Amino acid sequence: MSAEATNPATPGPVAPAAPRRRSRPRIDLRRLGRAALLGSASRDRLPDAIGHVVEAHRAHHPDADLEPLRRAYVLAESSHRGQMRKSGEPYITHPLAVTLILAELGAETTTLTASLLHDTVEDTDVTLEQVREQFGEEVRYLVDGVTKLEKVDYGAAAEPETFRKMLVATGNDVRVMSIKLADRLHNMRTLGVMRPEKQARIAKVTRDVLIPLAERLGVQALKTELEDLVFAILHPEEYEHTRELIADNASRGDDPLTEFADAMRAVLRDADIQAEVLIRPRHFVSVHRVARKRGRLRGCDFGRLLVLVNEDADCYAVLGELHTCMTPVVSEFKDFIAVPKFNLYQSLHTAVAREDGQVAEVLIRTHQMHKVAEAGVVALGNPYAPPAEEQGGEGGQNDGDTADGERVDPTRPGWLSRLLDWQEAAPDPDTFWSTLREDLAQDREITVYRPDGGALGLPEGATCVDAAYAQYGEDAHACIGARVNGRLATLSTVLRDGDTVQLLMGQDPASEPSREWLEHAHTPAARIAIQRWLATHPGPDGAGAEPGGGTAEPGGGAAGDATDAGETAGGAAADAIEAVRAAGGVLARPAAENPAPWPGAAITAVDRPRASVRLAGCCTPVPSDEVIGFAVRGGAVTVHRVECAAVARMTNAGRAQVDVRWGDATECRVTLVAESFGRPHLLADLTEAIALEGAEIVSATVEPPSQQRVRHTYTLQLPDAAHLPTLMRAMRNVPGVYDVSRAQHHATPTP
Repeated sequence: MSAEATNPATPGPVAPAAPRRRSRPRIDLRRLGRAALLGSASRDRLPDAIGHVVEAHRAHHPDADLEPLRRAYVLAESSHRGQMRKSGEPYITHPLAVTLILAELGAETTTLTASLLHDTVEDTDVTLEQVREQFGEEVRYLVDGVTKLEKVDYGAAAEPETFRKMLVATGNDVRVMSIKLADRLHNMRTLGVMRPEKQARIAKVTRDVLIPLAERLGVQALKTELEDLVFAILHPEEYEHTRELIADNASRGDDPLTEFADAMRAVLRDADIQAEVLIRPRHFVSVHRVARKRGRLRGCDFGRLLVLVNEDADCYAVLGELHTCMTPVVSEFKDFIAVPKFNLYQSLHTAVAREDGQVAEVLIRTHQMHKVAEAGVVALGNPYAPPAEEQGGEGGQNDGDTADGERVDPTRPGWLSRLLDWQEAAPDPDTFWSTLREDLAQDREITVYRPDGGALGLPEGATCVDAAYAQYGEDAHACIGARVNGRLATLSTVLRDGDTVQLLMGQDPASEPSREWLEHAHTPAARIAIQRWLATHPGPDGAGAEPGGGTAEPGGGAAGDATDAGETAGGAAADAIEAVRAAGGVLARPAAENPAPWPGAAITAVDRPRASVRLAGCCTPVPSDEVIGFAVRGGAVTVHRVECAAVARMTNAGRAQVDVRWGDATECRVTLVAESFGRPHLLADLTEAIALEGAEIVSATVEPPSQQRVRHTYTLQLPDAAHLPTLMRAMRNVPGVYDVSRAQHHATPTP
């Protein structure tokens, strides 16, 4: 019941309201209380008590039908009659005040109607069915969305489950949360007579849940005032100090912001730009933050300048004039018009300085942008109403409905969709409540893009693990890696705004997440999905996978020959041997039988035709490679690819360069490195692909896995160097292999 709210005249720490767009005085609750008790003289007249609501509503919606408001007030007043707030006012003053807050923000009639009735089902004998019969399904849905669950039924879980219910309802209609935010604001305004411990409890929930939700929905007018009220209750000493700073600044005769504003008006007037320049005082929390950041405050730190224009193009014209005629602080420029914030906010931010060191922050936006910046989703009106030209059409499909009749909210942002997804998987109220607070504490969102052009909205700090679960849900258990901006990246890679992310999915249906992923999961959806899988698949390391299966790290062991490698990379050595033999290939010869560098029969030294020429084992050149030779001890010549790391070292060591040329022979030996993710039977598939291309495996090693990745090194004998690109392409096509390249060992040069 919302009767916890109290008389604002009662002593207690209450912060001043955030600056309003118009100078309408705050309503007198006692006068409204008397008007509510007296009622109205006529059934078809608007009750006197809602006069302020009507005035505010008409300012935004001059043609609105006020009949639903009249009927809603009559029902609310009669239902709450006899109920009193703890301050002594009739209870009806609370829904009236909540409705006035929403009316001043520009809410449409349906929202105001539901706001007047928002406590009737919870606190009176009125039922949801009665609300539906008298006011329609939309109003019933909104009232139900903000109605609390009973502690009798839910016990200690009543509060978190109420918020869960409210958030689910908000997913279908954002106006539910608009009403809840206005309800909490009025209760916070009038919290003075509550016990200090109860004030603190309500303020903490407001700080952790309601204020972040107001920020995400873009309702800055409510968010800033809620911040100040919470600040006054939870940090009274800092609040009092900030209040004194604001009062001292207001008592000074000179105001640099006024001087800046006058100078800007002159600049824009000379440029023939129609603009309104206003001074916006900072609210208490904002001043406190600036004081902590900068220490000693100056006059311009207590407010910002707001420039309002009519068209988007005028915003950039204003910016150009200010930067031309005044001294800009370039580092302070931000363009939230071209790239709006995730909460619908649009504006240009800049700052200008003058010779005495005073710096004024400037916000430039259109009147419509300003309305949305203040009221957020409330300013969008009814998001489910069809366009005006379609309302009278025959058989027209409401844009707020899908083909199957389900409602779709065009204002539903990505963060809300993610929240609704993970809350379904939250196993209990405590997990939901703690995870919700943690999720809402992430106050910035980034957008990353899929290769197909789709976008994913993620909180700042999200990793590839989070992107996988955001895109695939629990199917992300099979994710084996990612490419970020075209380059291979580990799943722990932190993503940045604008990155392109390609998620690489394994083919094995038994794939499973790694416990290590929890360390890199930033979003609740990812953490809950991983934790739930781990809880249902207990094992020696907390996961149910045998080493080497799925995405778990393959079993250990030092790098060895191909047989050892088969065991290391998934226990498929026997499969590998049979696959290679069946394809006519040769599995790795014992290391002792392998010649050291392969003699260079296909290449000659131009100036030393009788010299022994060897192809370097560190880069294994093949015909058509650009190569360079070096004279080494014993009169021999060693040949390297020009991009080999050993070339620079041998040049610096003073080795004599030798001109070398490829001959007519095409047979070659090459060392290839295959980078892959561990999975069962990978070695068998890879060696089979090599054998099918007619290559002979001279030697093969697999290094111990690192971060779920495995590195294979193959020295191969090819009958024709021209077949090398085809061979490398065939190896890349093996599932799980993400890259194949020529060896680039940092080996010591051949002596």
